[in-house]
Amino acid sequence: MLELHFTKDVLPDSVSSDFQNLNKFNEQQFVRLVEILFQFLLEPKETERFMQQLSEFAGQHGMSAGPLRNLMKSVLLVPQGALKKNLTAEQIKEDLLSLGLNEDKAAHFSQQWALHYAVLSRQAVGQTLMVNQLVDMEWNVTTASLLFQLKLVVRKGNSTENVYMELTLPQFYNFLHEMERAKASMECFS
Repeated sequence: MLELHFTKDVLPDSVSSDFQNLNKFNEQQFVRLVEILFQFLLEPKETERFMQQLSEFAGQHGMSAGPLRNLMKSVLLVPQGALKKNLTAEQIKEDLLSLGLNEDKAAHFSQQWALHYAVLSRQAVGQTLMVNQLVDMEWNVTTASLLFQLKLVVRKGNSTENVYMELTLPQFYNFLHEMERAKASMECFS
């Protein structure tokens, strides 16, 4: 059984074979697929555009759109799980290599993760705060690496849940700025 960072669940064999199938794409094709994927992750409401881009990609490369969509569903598992667990680019790369993706492609994907992580993380926090009520927040700084560790306590229905995040200094200031904007917006309505 594979030890993966992004999930503790046992993945179907099809997921591993989908990642191995990604190795069949040339560099230009793979870069375009990753670009389509991250565009969708950054704008998750644009499902129709995502599906259209995959269909166009399949048509341009003589493929069937259905198998390509299924392959991308498997690929989406990684960033979705990684967001929930606040994974680093290096952890993503390790998972991709474990799933059978070759070194160059895993490196490219993890670079894109590093590039877009702050925005994706902020979106995930925003969605969490919209769906769940923030009850409490604690933070501390690990001075050796200047990482801010946040513990958000959110109310989900009748219970509370702790959500942990680790942010770099710029990410923390960005998060703090967004929280101040949210507070100012709420004060306008009260």
